[in-house]
Amino acid sequence: MLGFRVALDIPEGDKSEVIKALGFDHGDFHAAIIQIGDDPGGTRLDLIEWKSPRDEEKPYAQLNHLGAARIALVTEDLDGTTAELKAKGVKFISEAVLMRTSAGGGRFNCFYDPDGTVLELVELL
Repeated sequence: MLGFRVALDIPEGDKSEVIKALGFDHGDFHAAIIQIGDDPGGTRLDLIEWKSPRDEEKPYAQLNHLGAARIALVTEDLDGTTAELKAKGVKFISEAVLMRTSAGGGRFNCFYDPDGTVLELVELL
């Protein structure tokens, strides 16, 4: 819904070395690297869905949890992107809020992905 496309789908097969590198003795997963646009040097996200061992716990309950709390994505049209996502049923935590910094500022809001992880949209001013 955010305009990403699959740049690389990690094929089925023996991934034992990768699984060990991720800290597990065994397991199975499906993974894909997604990106926006066609620039090979552009921003990419590596997504992994663990088939086994699978952890069904919900993501952290609040943003003050230790570790990576959220992913922020820049948009040039915060209101338009927000309206489009809301029309598709995406649950937002808040309406857009203005933030001011010494380097300028912007507007942002946060929403939940399908797994309950918090994502943030940012429009720089």
